[in-house]
Amino acid sequence: MEYRQLGSSGIKVSEIALGSWLTYGRSVDERSAADIIHRAYDLGVNYFDTANVYAGGAAEEIVGRALRDLPRDTYLVATKVFFPMGDRPNQSGLSRKHIRDQAEASLRRLGTDYIDIYYAHRYDPQTPLAETLRAFDDLVRAGKVLYIGVSMWSAAQMMEAHAIAEQMNLEKVVVNQPVYNMLDRQIEAEVIPTCQDLGIAQAVYSPLAQGVLTGKYVGGKIPPGSRAADPKREGRFMGPYLQQETLRRVEHLRAIADELGMSMTQMALAFCLRQQNVCCAICGAKRPEQIEENATAAGKSIPQEALQKIDEILS
Repeated sequence: MEYRQLGSSGIKVSEIALGSWLTYGRSVDERSAADIIHRAYDLGVNYFDTANVYAGGAAEEIVGRALRDLPRDTYLVATKVFFPMGDRPNQSGLSRKHIRDQAEASLRRLGTDYIDIYYAHRYDPQTPLAETLRAFDDLVRAGKVLYIGVSMWSAAQMMEAHAIAEQMNLEKVVVNQPVYNMLDRQIEAEVIPTCQDLGIAQAVYSPLAQGVLTGKYVGGKIPPGSRAADPKREGRFMGPYLQQETLRRVEHLRAIADELGMSMTQMALAFCLRQQNVCCAICGAKRPEQIEENATAAGKSIPQEALQKIDEILS
């Protein structure tokens, strides 16, 4: 495993991280989840990602119970706050109340004294940004959170947050969690350059485009048991990736992977990690062997000539 700096912070995260979106508490039972988490840890993965809203809190509980078997100073656990956790007016967003309430609830579910990385899961236009940043800063000062992150924020929103934190002497954001993969490269235009200037790293999710970039959808067919086979649950986020033309182009990537001596999975993850501003690629896994393959992508690089071929195929 290789490790990278988490933005301007002093900690290092594994290039491959393990996520829990759409898996734990849903399609993966708790015993299997624990096996996957422990295997990832054995492979050198030290960053485990979850969120309060995943499976209504069940994902945090499952991750927390599995991690309790491991030395607390050897791993990082990240969770998030923003989305509704109830139907009352103050049970969503980034108000001071919701952030504090959900931080305490996440700590209970995770069974830990502190959260290593606490993310604002989305931007909240209804709450003053200064209030949100102060609430996160209070958690840091109380020792309940170590580092602050955001997810899917724009470059302008992160610039504003950085300026307010500077002005008010508050803890600064050190990591952003955006979607990023060969098929979705929107962050390259503004987010990455801005974050490089601000000392904010990218912990990217969906680096395999919900599994499409593993090459499993050969001939546009949907294999039984795959994420796309369940359009009402796991597959409901896959629409943009399942266009026949997109799947056709992805199939042409296999020849490049073969030339590089990589699997499709390895190449897709190495593509994300070619960006120095990307500190890790957050992968989901339903079986230990999946995280085993993902972990082998750490430290791999793609030559410029191959990157140009990838661009030609996907553009």
